[in-house]
Amino acid sequence: MTENLYSIIQERKTDPSKTFIKARDGAICSYGDLEKRSAQFAQALIALGVKPGDRVAAQVDKCTEAILLYLGCLRAGAVFLPLNTGYTAAEVKYFLGDAEPRVAVCRPQAEEKFREVAAATGVPHVEALGADGSGSITDKAAAAKSDPLTVERRKDDLAAILYTSGTTGRSKGAMLTHGNLASNAQALATTWRFSAEDVLLHALPIFHTHGLFVATNVTLMTGSAMLFLPGFDLQEILRFLPRASVMMGVPTFYTRLLSSPAFDRDLVSHIRLFVSGSAPLSPETHKEFEKRTGHAILERYGMTETNMNSSNPYEGKRRAGTVGFPLPGVEIRIADPKTGAVLPQGGIGVIEIRGPNVFKGYWRMPEKTAEEFRDDGFFVSGDLGMFDEEGYLSIVGRDKDLIISGGYNVYPAEIEAALDTIEGIAESAVIGLPHADFGEGVTAVVVLKAGASVSEEAVRKTLGKVLAKYKVPKKIVCVESLPRNAMGKIQKKDLRETYADIYTK
Repeated sequence: MTENLYSIIQERKTDPSKTFIKARDGAICSYGDLEKRSAQFAQALIALGVKPGDRVAAQVDKCTEAILLYLGCLRAGAVFLPLNTGYTAAEVKYFLGDAEPRVAVCRPQAEEKFREVAAATGVPHVEALGADGSGSITDKAAAAKSDPLTVERRKDDLAAILYTSGTTGRSKGAMLTHGNLASNAQALATTWRFSAEDVLLHALPIFHTHGLFVATNVTLMTGSAMLFLPGFDLQEILRFLPRASVMMGVPTFYTRLLSSPAFDRDLVSHIRLFVSGSAPLSPETHKEFEKRTGHAILERYGMTETNMNSSNPYEGKRRAGTVGFPLPGVEIRIADPKTGAVLPQGGIGVIEIRGPNVFKGYWRMPEKTAEEFRDDGFFVSGDLGMFDEEGYLSIVGRDKDLIISGGYNVYPAEIEAALDTIEGIAESAVIGLPHADFGEGVTAVVVLKAGASVSEEAVRKTLGKVLAKYKVPKKIVCVESLPRNAMGKIQKKDLRETYADIYTK
C-alpha cells in the first residue's frame, strides 16, 4: 500500500462536485477539478524530467494553481520546496544552489532574474506562475494528460523541504516526509473536530507550514472547503467571515480584527473555531477577543521542523498564554538545556519533541541533524517552556532569547505578559543587551496604543509590583511598530542589533 500523502487524501473519496477552493473573485475549484488538474501538473513536471525524489522549487504568489502545483509534486513523487515571496535574488540563489531542484517556478515578473540565478546554480528548468494562475507551468499542465497518476511513496520518503528563517547562521532545509505531513493533518483534524461541512477562511501565505500544511492538508484530509484570499485585508476578512465556519490566523490577524467596530459577536455567531499560531498570542488579546465575540481563540504550538506539536483543547478551557496539551501521538518533555536531564513539572527548560510529526533532519547537514536530536529520538526544539500543574504547556521564549542578568535567568515572555497588561501599551518585546555591570541588561521595546502616553518611570513602578527587581527592565524604549517576519513573528535579532549600544552610549 502506498503511503503517498495524496493517496491518503484520495482515500476519502470526496464528492467530485464539492467545492475545495473558492477564490476571492468567486472562481471555484471542485474536488473533481482538483483530482484532474493536480494530475496534469504532475504529468507536466514528469515531462520536464522530474523523477521521484527530485526537488521542485516555487516562489510564487498565492493562487489556486500554486496549491495544484504542490499537489502535483506529491503525485509525481517530487519534493516541494516553497520559498518566501519576500526572498531576494541573492537568498533564492542560496536555496537553489543548496537544494538543486530540477524545476524552479517563479512569478512572471521575476522570470528573467530567476533564469540568471537558475543558470548560475545549475537548475535545468524555470517556469512561470502568476497571481492570476496563468503562466508557462499552467499552460504545460493544461496540455498534459489527466491520467490518475500518483507515484508510490513510503512514509519516510520526502514530501517537502522548508528552509528555516536563518536568523542565526546559514538557513537549514527541514526535510518533511509524507508520514510527517499525513500524521499531523490527521491529528489536527481529529483534535479540532474538522468535518466535510467546514469552510475555512484562508488568508495565510502558502510558503509556510501554517498556511500550506496545517490549513490546506487538514482541509484536504477532511473533504472540507477553503475561502482562499491572497492575504489579510481587514475589509475583505470582515466580508468573508459570515461565509466561513473556521478561521486560522496569526496574532496580528486578531488584533486587527479587534481594531474594527464592525467586528462583533453577531458577525461571527456561526463561526465554530478561531485558531492562532506562528507567533505568541498575548493574553490580553485572548481576553479582549473572548469578551467581544464570545469565542476563546484556540492557540497551538508548532515549528517548521515538527509541524504542530500541541493544542489547547477543543472542548475544555483554552488557557490564555498557553499552547495546551501534546497532540495525539506526540510526546513532549522539558529538559535541562545543558545536561538534557528531564525536569519535573513546573521546571523551565528546553522543549523536546518526539513523534511521527518530527522531521527527518536537515537537508545535507548530517552533523547539524545529529546535534539537534537526543539519543532516544527526541528533537531539541530550542524553545523554552514549562508544564503547569494542570498539564498545560507554556512557551517562555527561545533558548537564544534567554537573558542572563546579574547571574539570574530572565524569561522575556513573563515580562512581556506583564507589560501587555499595562494601560496604554499595545504590545512589547523584551531583549537582553550588553551591560557592563550585569552582563545583559533587561530591555523592553514597546508599542503604545493610539493616543496613549506612558512614562518609563510609571511602567517600571507598575512592573516592580509584580516582578522581582532583577526582572524589571532597566530601559524602556517606545517605538511605532515592532519588526516582524512574514508570519508576524517579532524579530528580536533585529531589535538586539538596533539597540546594541544602548547601555554604552
